[in-house]
Amino acid sequence: MRDRLSKLPVRLYERLLLWELSGAPSHVAVIQDGNRRYADEQGADKTDGHREGAQTTEAVLNWCDQLGVEELTLYTFSTENFDRPEHEREALFDLMEEKLYEFADADRVHDSEIRIRAIGETQKLPGRVRDAVEYAESQTAGYDQFYLNIALAYGGRAELLGAAREVTRAVDRDDLAPEDIDVDTVRESLYDGPVRDVDLIIRTGGAERTSNFLPWRANGNEAAVYFCTPYWPEFRKVDFLRSIRTYEHREASWRKTKARRALALVRALGEAELDEARSILQRFKEYLPTSERQALEEESDPEPAAD
Repeated sequence: MRDRLSKLPVRLYERLLLWELSGAPSHVAVIQDGNRRYADEQGADKTDGHREGAQTTEAVLNWCDQLGVEELTLYTFSTENFDRPEHEREALFDLMEEKLYEFADADRVHDSEIRIRAIGETQKLPGRVRDAVEYAESQTAGYDQFYLNIALAYGGRAELLGAAREVTRAVDRDDLAPEDIDVDTVRESLYDGPVRDVDLIIRTGGAERTSNFLPWRANGNEAAVYFCTPYWPEFRKVDFLRSIRTYEHREASWRKTKARRALALVRALGEAELDEARSILQRFKEYLPTSERQALEEESDPEPAAD
């Protein structure tokens, strides 16, 4: 009874946050930090911290489903993680292998039509982990209702460097002219991973940096970032809802800025440029404060025709 009462304020706060939210980002990316520190504070083995973190990952999948998120990318093993002690790496590889097979065979994955994909330099992983990756990808290859991207042996700089090399090779083969290189050319040369640009990055564990994670898809899209102090095994639904609220506030601020810029253009430009500026303004004027919107409507009223 006492335990239920202690959780009541958190549940009420969750309901309040849900009531405040009007939607969800399409693509959430998570840096799952703090597993080892959590284990240390619990006096447990580091592997236990990673196992408890895996349970949080399953919970986040459920929360994404409830809120309508369409894509989730998890920073599971970076290129820098290869520098960890061998016994720790091997324990992580064991856990990856186990969870990939488990997810690939899970009823909830198939019922929800979740497609699992790995991104990164997976050829550097042990053969048993590569086999598990191939199995998970093949078992879910036909699904497209939700995308679960698992970043393994991933590094953002390595991804961009690989894309640059691929584009260079295409130019050397005369398959691509330098003047034809554009944003789409680079995007198509990145790892065969996320379908969408990242809308929100979450990092647990207290650090306030994005650690070389999805630089093209997140920075290029000016993704919102939510840093929080709980270690990954301690990450709760209320923390997830707070991150979504941060995303919504940032989106609202962006739309308001866009509307104000369009309003300034309408006031400053000549007739030749007005159509485009007015079109932008009509799309975003609802995000202006009421006073600014009323002033805009008064400015837009046509003057009475002269007698």
